[in-house]
Amino acid sequence: MNHAFPCGTLPLDFVGTLRARRNAAPAEKLATPALLDDWFVESGMMDLPPGADETDLAVAVDLREAVYALVAARLWGEELPSKAVTTLNKQAIGLPVRLRLGRDGAIRTGSVAQGLASLAREAVELLGGPDADLLRECARPECTQVYLDRSRGHRREWCAMRTCGNRVKAAAYRARQQTALT
Repeated sequence: MNHAFPCGTLPLDFVGTLRARRNAAPAEKLATPALLDDWFVESGMMDLPPGADETDLAVAVDLREAVYALVAARLWGEELPSKAVTTLNKQAIGLPVRLRLGRDGAIRTGSVAQGLASLAREAVELLGGPDADLLRECARPECTQVYLDRSRGHRREWCAMRTCGNRVKAAAYRARQQTALT
């Protein structure tokens, strides 16, 4: 697998395809059209690669950055950036991924535009609904993954315990051990 899905919601996992945003050289997980195709299949949004090209990739990255700008505005209590709202709404009006029943069960197919329209719709529901209050950004300094904090008490700190949570706890443990030795 080329992609990770720690958030439990596709629009936020899509935003996470640009890792470590604040670093001098963030890690781009959608560097090629083939990686965009992989994201759609690995996410379960589509059963077959949609056949992305460079134009599709540029549109997808534009949507990703618009969703991130809107999430960031929600996180910091700022006004939603109008350009990002326009980009999101433009994508949301497109046709969604096709779902049909086949001999082996449900089959999800479509174009990149249809996949992006489905993502945009989910993002509109997330950002415009009650779940927007649950948005959080990972507390690990090198990570900029956003997620919904559905924990009891809403005190979750990391996008995923198995990755960022473990790294932070292991680093704290090593620091305590180092201090104890000196």
